[in-house]
Amino acid sequence: MTQVQTPKVVKKKLFSPIWLLPIIALALGAWLGVKSIRESGVEVRIHFPNATGMDIGKTLVKYQGLTVGKVADISIDDQLQGVNVDVLMDYRSSPFINKGTKFWLVTPKASITGIEGLDTLFSGNYISILPGEGESRSFFEAEITAPVITPGNEGLIVNITSDKLGSLDVGSPLFYRQIPVGQVVGYRLDNSQKIIVTAFIQQQYASLVKVDSQFWNVSGISIDASLSGIEVRSESLASILAGGISFSSSDHSDAAQNQHEFSLYDSEEQAFGGVELMLTATGSESVSKHTAIIFRGIKIGHVTDKILTDDGVSLLVKIDSQYSELLAGSSSFWLEGADISLNGIKHPERLLTGSVINFTPGTGEPLQQYPLLTDQPQPLNTQKLALTLHSDTNPGISAGAELRFKQIKIGTVLSSQLNAALTEVEYNIEVDADFSSLVTKDSYFIAESALSIEADLGGVAVKTRDLNTFSLGALSLVRSSNNQQIAKGASLNVFANSSDAKSFFKNKQRINKQLTSKDGADVIKGSPIYYKKMQIGQVEQVEWQRKENNFIIDISIQKSFASLLNDKTVFWRNSALSINASLNGIEVEVAPLQAAIKGGITLGLLDSPVLDNGKHLYDSKFLALSQSTTISLTFPATVKLEKKAPIRYLGHKVGEVHSVVLSKDLSELNVEAYLYGDYAASFNQQDASFSIVDVRVSLAGIEAPETILTGPYISVFPGVSAQTSSEFIGLIEKPFHNINNALTFVISNDNLGSINKGTAIFFRGIKVGQVDEYRLIADGTSVEMTVHVDNQYRHLINNTSVFWDLSGVKVDVGLFSGAKIETGSLETILAGGIGLATKEITNSDNMINTDYRFSLSSTVDPLWLEWAPKQTAQ
Repeated sequence: MTQVQTPKVVKKKLFSPIWLLPIIALALGAWLGVKSIRESGVEVRIHFPNATGMDIGKTLVKYQGLTVGKVADISIDDQLQGVNVDVLMDYRSSPFINKGTKFWLVTPKASITGIEGLDTLFSGNYISILPGEGESRSFFEAEITAPVITPGNEGLIVNITSDKLGSLDVGSPLFYRQIPVGQVVGYRLDNSQKIIVTAFIQQQYASLVKVDSQFWNVSGISIDASLSGIEVRSESLASILAGGISFSSSDHSDAAQNQHEFSLYDSEEQAFGGVELMLTATGSESVSKHTAIIFRGIKIGHVTDKILTDDGVSLLVKIDSQYSELLAGSSSFWLEGADISLNGIKHPERLLTGSVINFTPGTGEPLQQYPLLTDQPQPLNTQKLALTLHSDTNPGISAGAELRFKQIKIGTVLSSQLNAALTEVEYNIEVDADFSSLVTKDSYFIAESALSIEADLGGVAVKTRDLNTFSLGALSLVRSSNNQQIAKGASLNVFANSSDAKSFFKNKQRINKQLTSKDGADVIKGSPIYYKKMQIGQVEQVEWQRKENNFIIDISIQKSFASLLNDKTVFWRNSALSINASLNGIEVEVAPLQAAIKGGITLGLLDSPVLDNGKHLYDSKFLALSQSTTISLTFPATVKLEKKAPIRYLGHKVGEVHSVVLSKDLSELNVEAYLYGDYAASFNQQDASFSIVDVRVSLAGIEAPETILTGPYISVFPGVSAQTSSEFIGLIEKPFHNINNALTFVISNDNLGSINKGTAIFFRGIKVGQVDEYRLIADGTSVEMTVHVDNQYRHLINNTSVFWDLSGVKVDVGLFSGAKIETGSLETILAGGIGLATKEITNSDNMINTDYRFSLSSTVDPLWLEWAPKQTAQ
């Protein structure tokens, strides 16, 4: 018999999944459209004088080498005075296209001074951009030339005025003591009267330019020919070819600001100038332009012009600036030529060169006009000035040695002896009356070298003095800016050389400060101190303090940088070689040669006051800027810890180890470490804990496996004490810290068994807590285990709870009942475990506190497994 199947009725679906495809396609298309509109770019129009070197779709817009746009179209402007270049900029550049933004075309340009835009030979001309400030705009006028200062090329801009340009051109170098420090970046006419040369000085040399700096032209070759010989001077090969400007500055003037204006002199002599004055003469036929003014055989000036006046003939003369200090109110000038007598001819060379004007100094304030005498005047003052000089050592000066000023004898050393305290050498001297006005209150003397040898890559120069200097020595006077006359019998300093004098007065112009360091910091006496890679001071002394077991480093900072020393100043030592490697590449920073040889220290400024009054010398820039605090830790000698090991809190690095030293009795490790900046206040409580974290392999698993590669580190946890400390005792075991408000209590047992630190507590097979610590009680009768249950499971515990040992495998063998084997999970077999069951619902009457104690049962009562109160979280 055939069985008839009952038909199955299927309801037709109202919506088919196939309709999802057009919906998804529509959403994707909308998203792509929005994305295309958003990233379509920003249209900008730039007006150029012409379109030479630009192509549609090829010419790029670049910023610092990064392409940020492309030329989309080029058209002639409406006034037929240039072209409009339409540029499509990257959409991300819109915040930088403002009113102050500048555009210019970069093309290759070759000149004597060098080649610019060399990269365009390969990539083609491109438009460069310099972002500015102001409101957004879309039309710009292109710059004719590139801006002087661009990102990464900071410095000082000055204007130098001159009557003529000469051989100067854009790119001509600027020199300071023959070191190139900048270049000419432009020039323009100013009302057809003078030329303004714009010069750029690099940032590291900007402080050399003072408000009273003197600039002079050093272009080409300077030739000075006379009967004494021919002198040829040039600054460098670059200045011969491309022209150049040199300048000099004083040490005590204020630094110049941007756009400060200076004058350009034709030569160094004109720049340094001199003192101009007038001589009136009745008979001056033998005097002509360029007639020399002589003092004791040395030319100190010359006649610059000869003028006919109503009163006769006036001579305009100039005294060289280096001898201008000799000029005084009672100074005398007289005409002197060759003297022919029966005894012979005196100064016969003047028969060829002509007469000279002799000069003698005097006293009083200088005048603007002096008479030119026909004969040598009688000296007005014959009273010599007696003084005492003192020096730390005798630089080879004996009685009879000459006192000199600019190699002119001005006095004599009468005697030399030790002072009464036998600490210094004293010299009794006499200064001739004519020169007594040269010696002022802060003047000093330098011992002259009988033999001087200077060697450099250019060759070796040997200079010798006269025989008198060889045998007796000589002292050279150095005047000061203080014009106060010195009293008879006063005392002045004597230095062995100009370097000692400079050091002595530099120390007077320095601010002294002390730094502390746990080690010598690789610095020595004379190690430089830098601020933004510019030397501003030096290390004066490094001294070890035995009691404090650290080093005191005495440093000095130039007074001109006194403003850098404040409550935000920090110091760190320089590394000769610093390597920073990352996925982005390797960055290598090499210290200056002087710092690499002598060591060096860098000064930096923070945004907020420092924590240690700026007296600590940090090991690195990072430690200094993060305001790290030094702490001392003591660990057992069995601990393995290395320098640079991190200090971590919950995995976050908050410090690092600076040094690890084994104690003298070989029982402890003395660790010096840093806590970074603001973290220090969180971990310097007296009860803060520091413990070693190292890899540990057990049946429960592997703890801290990362230390296999990185090495052990220190774990820190803050304390609660109000008292702070910088010295701590380190722990071997990491203590348990209840940071998640877990429920802690104690479980006791007759023995520990297979339970260990980290043994889990299970509730119905779910891990709800673990053993944190264990200890043997004082009387030795039982073991107490401190455990915790996670906060989310604390409602499962009350005073009706029971605990039993789940560890291992339990085998019960009976003669008639056979063998019965009980096991837990694989984890409890290998690592042990504790079972938990609770009889009643937790309420306020049966809740436990942290001091509550439970007993650990070795077996489980089957009734416990049947307990199932419906617990709810409190």
